[in-house]
Amino acid sequence: MILGIDIGGSTTKITGFHDNKIISPMIVRATDPVSSLYGAFGKFINENRLRLSDISRVMVTGVGASYLNERIYQIPTGKVAEFYAIGMGGLFLSGLSKAVVVSMGTGTAFVRAEKNGNVKHLGGTGVGGGTLLGLSNIMLNIRHFDDLIGMAGGGNLENIDLFIKDITKEEIVGLPPELTASNFGKISDLASKNDIALGIVNLVFQTIGVMSIFAARIDGTEDIVLTGNLTNVPQSREIFDGLSKIHPERFHIPEHAEYATALGAAIAYASGGIYTEIG
Repeated sequence: MILGIDIGGSTTKITGFHDNKIISPMIVRATDPVSSLYGAFGKFINENRLRLSDISRVMVTGVGASYLNERIYQIPTGKVAEFYAIGMGGLFLSGLSKAVVVSMGTGTAFVRAEKNGNVKHLGGTGVGGGTLLGLSNIMLNIRHFDDLIGMAGGGNLENIDLFIKDITKEEIVGLPPELTASNFGKISDLASKNDIALGIVNLVFQTIGVMSIFAARIDGTEDIVLTGNLTNVPQSREIFDGLSKIHPERFHIPEHAEYATALGAAIAYASGGIYTEIG
């Protein structure tokens, strides 16, 4: 079995890869990247009742991978560039041969990937999960992600956003009346905390969605694969579905999307891709 590990700033994701299948993906939270790496490794081994000898290779990626300078428990270990891992993981999970893969984490990265291993970083935006929590903290005094998402579930954007129907009575070809003209452009004195929470969520995901569409359009690609922790936000699917109604590009949120980068690290080795040996 090959292990793919994505070492982030606050979370580490790990998954097994064997017989061309993703196995037992899981996540560990820790402030120290090395501690979270070994914590994730130990948790995976324990929960799957494995021995060290069952692991043939460990592949790491992510910002925390820079702290790793030696093999993990003397198992052959390699380091994969994060953008390469994002692209390969997104393609595998979606089953596509070419796509713009979007990694939605604290910020957001846009990667064009092809099944032959050709991966290119198209750019990114600072708008992401960090934006959600930062605005939530300032505007609502809410510091926990789950609390914000739960609060947004009871919100009404009619009290927050300015829609096309609010600024014109005439039909505009290609622009539905309920389309957002300005995020937070019509915030009402009667807006509740639930409304504001939903407005924050809508702002972040509409921004990511539109930038994804622009990246795909410039690249000449119609398929967009969404990955990362933010794919678990319930409101995100409705927002991306709304964008799909007015743009020809297609959004895909595959199963296990939050583990795409960790999986991509394992696939980099399994497919003979690009990586650097450690130790």
